Amino acid sequence: MRLGMFMMPVHPPDRSFWSTLDEDTEKSLLADQLGFDELWLGEHFSASTEPIPSPMMFFSNLVARTKNLTFGTAVINLPNHHPAIVAAEAAQFDNMSKGRFMLGVGPGGLISDFELFKNPDHDARNRMVVEAVDMMQRIWAQDPPYELNGEFWNISLKDGIVANLGIGFMPKPYQQPHPPISISLASPNSSSATTAAQKGWGMISANIIPTYSVASHWTVYSKACDAAGIAPKGDNWRVARNMMVAPSDSEAHDRVFREDASNQYFYTYMREVLNRVGLLILLKPRADMPDEQATVKAITEECVIHGSPKTMLDKLVAFRERVGPFGTLLMTGLDWGGKNQEWERESMRLLAHEVMPKLKQHVTAQAAE
Repeated sequence: MRLGMFMMPVHPPDRSFWSTLDEDTEKSLLADQLGFDELWLGEHFSASTEPIPSPMMFFSNLVARTKNLTFGTAVINLPNHHPAIVAAEAAQFDNMSKGRFMLGVGPGGLISDFELFKNPDHDARNRMVVEAVDMMQRIWAQDPPYELNGEFWNISLKDGIVANLGIGFMPKPYQQPHPPISISLASPNSSSATTAAQKGWGMISANIIPTYSVASHWTVYSKACDAAGIAPKGDNWRVARNMMVAPSDSEAHDRVFREDASNQYFYTYMREVLNRVGLLILLKPRADMPDEQATVKAITEECVIHGSPKTMLDKLVAFRERVGPFGTLLMTGLDWGGKNQEWERESMRLLAHEVMPKLKQHVTAQAAE
């Protein structure tokens, strides 16, 4: 059982870009100091609330300043990129970090990015992810000439090769044959879980979704593994959750539900965004819940795990027993406006030092039975 930090990030839209970058950097360094194992960061090009167009550029500022963290893109939205560019940049960062890199990929989730890059078709974006990863793996596995043809991209490099000078050769990753690959999952019964099983990829279940939806990912993944004759394992499954640990249950509840709490801003923002594009079902605690009942309060109550260290341990054990044997728990990083910086710093410390050691003991004992 590993502990990671997932930063989408989601900040108020009127904050300056530099200040959010500074804040996210400070939070990343704190996570490393507290012994977090992983740091995952989202990618968006056209939202001041989620303003990270290049996760690997952000990570490059942290490699020499950290010792515990392995860095993961959550995710590179492959329909927005040429596969050769992603293959080269991922190989470069994997070498810069000496293998402290995990490549998370996905089809994208931001409607303005879909318009910006002219990728409105959901099914096409999913096919683009599979095609792009296939091309990237083939680039990493061979020397030129490259002749890769697909539905969406054609990659050819055969005439401009000067072998003795290294011209025409694409960079190879530090990790062989390539960095571990994971795909994001947000929909109930997501078909991406089947893709993960078939391709040998890891899964990243989103932080915004209710418990039943997270559980469905393991069900779909296990079924696909069984069909392929593969034993399903949760080692490479990551589940992100919004969490708040405080000295007492009442303090934790207050820090989640009071008006100036970052979780209130987060779910107010997510509810409006997803409702506008007809995807409120992603947040609903029950699939059959009427829209008017899917309030910010109802969604927050379902999706945020909060309490004292003892309560958090009990809740996390129950949550894992319900959804399946995920191998890494990802804590969502929220905005640090007002008192939220103090609360989240304490929550990170309590989670890392008081909750996770006991959760790891429980998981180890359970595995030994």
